[in-house]
Amino acid sequence: MRFYTKQHKYCCGIDLHARSMYLCILDQAGEVLLHRNFRANPDAFLKAVAPYREDLVVAVECIFTGRAASSEHTKREELRHDRRWGPESRATQVRFR
Repeated sequence: MRFYTKQHKYCCGIDLHARSMYLCILDQAGEVLLHRNFRANPDAFLKAVAPYREDLVVAVECIFTGRAASSEHTKREELRHDRRWGPESRATQVRFR
């Protein structure tokens, strides 16, 4: 397995949600250069990272976003979970979320 080992001047972490994204940009010394919430759209992202694009690496944390997270999709996922594990395990799982 190959690992990515290149050093960058700036590092950006994004916590991406359906309608918002939280950006944090650090320099090589670990100083916080940007730490705030934005609307989740490409223009907002590009504008926020513009001053750092010369040498920027980006990491994104995203579980499930977008409009596909409809109530119908959620119902199907719940049914599939209940068939596999049983409804009692779902109740336990929900309690700890």
